[in-house]
Amino acid sequence: MHKVLALLLTCSSLLLPQLLSAHDRSQARSMVITKYGIVATEHPLASQAGISILAQGGNAIDAAVAANAAMGVFAPMANGIGGDLFAIVYEARSGKLYGLNASGWAPKSLTPEFLARQGITKMPTNGIHSITVPGAVDGWDKLLKRFGRKPLATVLAPAIRYAEEGYPVTEIFSSYWVESEKKLKRNEAASAVYLREGHAPRTGDWFKNPDLAASLKQIAKHGRKAFYEGPIAEKILAGTKKLGGTMTADDLVAFSAEWVEPISTTYHGWTVYELPPNGQGIAALMMLNLMERFPLGQKGEATADSLHVMIEAKKLAYADILRYVCDPKFNKVPAAGMLSKDFAKQRAQLIDPAHANCNVPAGQPPAIGNDTTYLCVVDAEGNMVSYIQSNYESFGSGIVAPGTGFALQNRGALFTLDPASPNVLAGRKRPLHTIIPAFMEKGDTRVAFGIMGGWNQSQAHAQFVSNLVDRKMNIQAALEAPRFTKSTFEGCDVMLESRIPLAVRDALIAKGHQITLRGEFSSAMGGGQAVLRDFKAKINYGASDPRKDGAAIPEK
Repeated sequence: MHKVLALLLTCSSLLLPQLLSAHDRSQARSMVITKYGIVATEHPLASQAGISILAQGGNAIDAAVAANAAMGVFAPMANGIGGDLFAIVYEARSGKLYGLNASGWAPKSLTPEFLARQGITKMPTNGIHSITVPGAVDGWDKLLKRFGRKPLATVLAPAIRYAEEGYPVTEIFSSYWVESEKKLKRNEAASAVYLREGHAPRTGDWFKNPDLAASLKQIAKHGRKAFYEGPIAEKILAGTKKLGGTMTADDLVAFSAEWVEPISTTYHGWTVYELPPNGQGIAALMMLNLMERFPLGQKGEATADSLHVMIEAKKLAYADILRYVCDPKFNKVPAAGMLSKDFAKQRAQLIDPAHANCNVPAGQPPAIGNDTTYLCVVDAEGNMVSYIQSNYESFGSGIVAPGTGFALQNRGALFTLDPASPNVLAGRKRPLHTIIPAFMEKGDTRVAFGIMGGWNQSQAHAQFVSNLVDRKMNIQAALEAPRFTKSTFEGCDVMLESRIPLAVRDALIAKGHQITLRGEFSSAMGGGQAVLRDFKAKINYGASDPRKDGAAIPEK
């Protein structure tokens, strides 16, 4: 009897932590787990659009493009065919990673000298002179031709149907739409497309976009040529010329997205990948190099000391990207030096454990040879896509070329007119870019992930990696965990979600941080998606951030 009782007590003691973990946990959602494919986006219908392509025999790349096209319908303020995209593709067959940079360039005649003649002394943040050539459609073409299994017409079919038939607008996207009403009213064509009743659609309102459906049909039938050389190009050129724009037919025809080699660093045994400049992803890797030099490993809530280190690491890394990152075709970016562990060791000496640094200068690396959508997909074979696409700010430039049904991006706003900066505006140059996809691996585990939100992205990526590696969270908990963000490059200001305990916030204030408190799940912290593949078990996991309207949806 005593032996039986002892055995029962032993078993219950082993099970108790698991039961407590299951019933008293800090994450709100469970991971999606399946041996089949998963599509994770910030809109359930976009995830379903990707799943429908997997169900027809498509792979992760086909599904990612389908989901992105659908997101351009559901979230036109954040993304669409008037914007750029970046992607990291993991090919299961070869075990190789591929990077695609589909960021567009400035029109050839859009130069500081041209703007000076217009009396413009600061790079416009919206309007006609903030428009750069959209790269997304050429990105679709290159992704599908290299990795896809399905024709473009099949992949775009769900987006075309939703644009034609309509859909009910969700809560978060309605709020973004309402915030952009004034911007949209400045352009007659934008108002006609997006403010049908004279105002933005409210939650649950039915919205159709027949002009966008027509544009997508042209792309489905004629491919990239429809956008860069055909009827869509003609409408873009006519619409922008009427407003005094500089874009020409050759600016569109000559553009081509580029395959690039992902850059990486190691973090406590994991390898973390980003895309190389002109994107900001190198800042996430630099942050990790700095963070690795401090003891951040602990389960449970983040401490004031660990948050302090991450915030200070953010300041150092971002000072360096602002100083050095640009289009590498115009200026050499010292990427290898910026990523070196020796450089991190040197820069880490500037982190004072007791005091926040409000004035962080750029370092000297050694010479070594708000509005975005992120989605990710894993299929049953293990192909994975980390994929991000954006108009930059809400509805981009605020300009719609009549008859096209989509806003043109304002990515040119990220140039500077400072002639001393490597990121100074020039014709056919790509600006320092904010949108970044990410990927990480260790042993048999691969994770495709990304978190949206302008300059929030690199710092959010580093926090996500720390949550997984240091705090031993699963991908859903790592996305949900409270975050900080610092949208400025100077000063000691920082935004924190209110779920971070008061004692931790008080300790940060004592170190000199100037805290702005945001809501429990603040959109200022961006929203993310993640998929994980255990190649040994052949099981896939998906996660979706509650800061967005989306969902990770399994194939079966």
